Amino acid sequence: MDLIDIIRHPVRQDLEDFKTLFDTSLRSDNVLLGEVLSYIKKRSGKMMRPILVMLMAKAFGTVNDAVRHVALSLELLHTASLVHDDVVDDSNERRGQLSVNAVYNNKVSVLVGDYVLATSLKHAALTGDVKLVDLVSRLGQELSLGEILQLSNISNKDFSEEIYFDVIRKKTAALFIVAAESGAVAVGASDKEIAVAFQFGEMLGIAFQIRDDIFDYFDNSVIGKPTGNDMLEGKLTLPAIYVLNKLDDAELNLLALRIRSMDASEEEISGFVETVKREGGIEYAEKVMYDYRQKAIDLLPDSIDEEIKAALIAYLDYVIERKK
Repeated sequence: MDLIDIIRHPVRQDLEDFKTLFDTSLRSDNVLLGEVLSYIKKRSGKMMRPILVMLMAKAFGTVNDAVRHVALSLELLHTASLVHDDVVDDSNERRGQLSVNAVYNNKVSVLVGDYVLATSLKHAALTGDVKLVDLVSRLGQELSLGEILQLSNISNKDFSEEIYFDVIRKKTAALFIVAAESGAVAVGASDKEIAVAFQFGEMLGIAFQIRDDIFDYFDNSVIGKPTGNDMLEGKLTLPAIYVLNKLDDAELNLLALRIRSMDASEEEISGFVETVKREGGIEYAEKVMYDYRQKAIDLLPDSIDEEIKAALIAYLDYVIERKK
């Protein structure tokens, strides 16, 4: 079996039930809304976050209706945030496919994103568990705060790993944290087990974002964005931050600040990318990513079923080895 098969195997029937619920939730009699929702459904990926909810639920209990509804709530919240992010970033592509705002327009994208968000909250309520509603609500806040932190970081003259990790915990890892945590909460896991789920999700989410950041240093049409795309948006990620602190070169630092303020040319960004690669930025980021993988594995207690543990480790490996 490949990694995806190992990940899905313990929850294969649960995943089929989830997909039916997901499809049903994104339907409308309104012609335009129904059309856009259908487009969003076609773009839906491998359902990795709902799978994480269900795997963590099975690690500490049995998949039930609360698990299914919170998994759907999180997937819809994530979907709505991506639709809105593409408008904010003025992005025409996501993972190699046309974004909703590219196919329709910004106004339609924002309104449909709002509709999907409201549907997410509805399914959070259908769990019947105020703890799960609170988790989903706090996730919405964290995702928004992560975007705001990233915007406010543009004017920051420091190149801080601490700030970088704070941003990605809120912007990316938060979704994995809540997915893992909510799976444990939904099956009545103990406080200790919930803490393990939280920490596993955090390590996984950070590794996921570091892999995404490494992608930005290599031109790949599969990913759906050219080399240096993050830097064109003023974002300096872990490979660059490491090299800037390692070299402490005044000229390079000034260029980095111009990249942050989106004043640098594409040629300057291309040269900066090559410097980061030459000075070991990619190798450093990969080492940190694998460190987080090991931290996540070390968290898994021996009491977890071997098939579930194998699936969670395969999930980590998939996140690290993925090509997009």
